[in-house]
Amino acid sequence: MDRLDRMQLFVRVVERRSFTAAAADVGLARSTATEAIKLLEADVGARLLERTTRHVTPTLDGQAYYQRCLSILSEVEDANSVFRNAQPQGTLRIDAHGLLTRTFLLPRLPEFLNRYPLLELYIGQGDRLVDLVREGIDCVIRAGDLTDSGMIMRRLATIQEVTCASPAYVEKHGMPSSIEDLKGHVCVGFVSSRTGEAMPLEFLIEGQTRFVHLPSRLTVNNSDTMADLARLGFGLIQAPRYRLAADFESGALVEILPQYPPPPTPLSALYPQNRQLASRVRVFLDWAADVFAGAKL
Repeated sequence: MDRLDRMQLFVRVVERRSFTAAAADVGLARSTATEAIKLLEADVGARLLERTTRHVTPTLDGQAYYQRCLSILSEVEDANSVFRNAQPQGTLRIDAHGLLTRTFLLPRLPEFLNRYPLLELYIGQGDRLVDLVREGIDCVIRAGDLTDSGMIMRRLATIQEVTCASPAYVEKHGMPSSIEDLKGHVCVGFVSSRTGEAMPLEFLIEGQTRFVHLPSRLTVNNSDTMADLARLGFGLIQAPRYRLAADFESGALVEILPQYPPPPTPLSALYPQNRQLASRVRVFLDWAADVFAGAKL
């Protein structure tokens, strides 16, 4: 390994907090990675990492060296791309909600992979805001207000939300025609993965958001289960319109208070702020923005 290779390995060790994970990322044996970092520390003349049985963390010198490595490696990658006119290559690791991925990204994925044949793609699926650096993820796509995430955010689209219930529920509780008519109704409670608390219903009235708290006998933390419970008549829910389109078409669900829709939800891509945007991430974000720009959200 030359010095640049050792610097790249060091960056991965710092970000992954693990020699084993970092070595796997770059295709090395753990023993080889450990020896390479020892050589780097000897070359720099400073101890860069604190090692324990469970974690690896940078020393103060190591943190400063990590920031310099990020800058140097980014400059090298950009220079190589410019002078070789190189295609983005390597493994791109993203994380996005499963239904969102299956509905919008997967149908157009052949287009992306054909355009960038040197890229490999890892797709994780979840709702939580993963630790991008610790888990080796390049970027995530998430819905909601993420301004306090501490990461760089790129807005991709806005998702239209809808309030709905099953016909059986409406027959039993009545069809509300105003916000005041919601008194006596119940909802399926949904716990936010970010706050850990049940979310109120939200309605846009003359440009202002009104929050309505309804009782719920059932509270869940999974959006698929919430939709299933709504179909079974357990209460009102609010969800993205795209995920319930088939239910509206089949009559399994009906829209409630369409004149007062929930506020649209922003859809954003996020990536760590301490990294210069790699070309493989940049081309993915441009492609994803184009996908969502033409989608029925």
